Amino acid sequence: MLDDADLLSRSASSELDRRLQEFGADHIDARLITLRRLDYGLSLDALGDQLLQRWAPQEQDRGQLLLLIESQNNSAAVLASADLRDQLPDALLSSTAISTMGLPLREGARYRQASLDALDRLAVVLDGGEDPGPPQLVERVPVDTNIPTREETQSSNAFTWVVVLLVLGTLVPMITWWVFSR
Repeated sequence: MLDDADLLSRSASSELDRRLQEFGADHIDARLITLRRLDYGLSLDALGDQLLQRWAPQEQDRGQLLLLIESQNNSAAVLASADLRDQLPDALLSSTAISTMGLPLREGARYRQASLDALDRLAVVLDGGEDPGPPQLVERVPVDTNIPTREETQSSNAFTWVVVLLVLGTLVPMITWWVFSR
């Protein structure tokens, strides 16, 4: 794991390191890389392809799985080497990056949660299980508030009261001064 963007705490880093090493039992070299930002014109997928090509000669007998997180745009990419494509098709990798990792990243930059969810989903598929799919979206119930709605503020006569109080607040001191100055 390479946390170049310094997004993860030490405990999160050690937990993710442990989870990435668990893929080694299946002869898969899994890596997580975090970046602050990308250079102009470079995408996460292109960077991931370059890294997979660079590491390919070193790891002949092992499949490669690469998770990339960019913190500036809170985006993610998941790539796999060619020998893992039969187990991890492109549609699954794309869905994992966009849905599984994207949701926690967009909802508060939860980098640890995004990484763990992606690793869990991919581990199930690599173990021969059915793809659990992207996370279920939770419908957010609006919170009761005492802030008036636009319709309530338009139908109220608060503006009239504010004008009357401002006029009175200006006239009363002037009249008082005029009465006592005579």
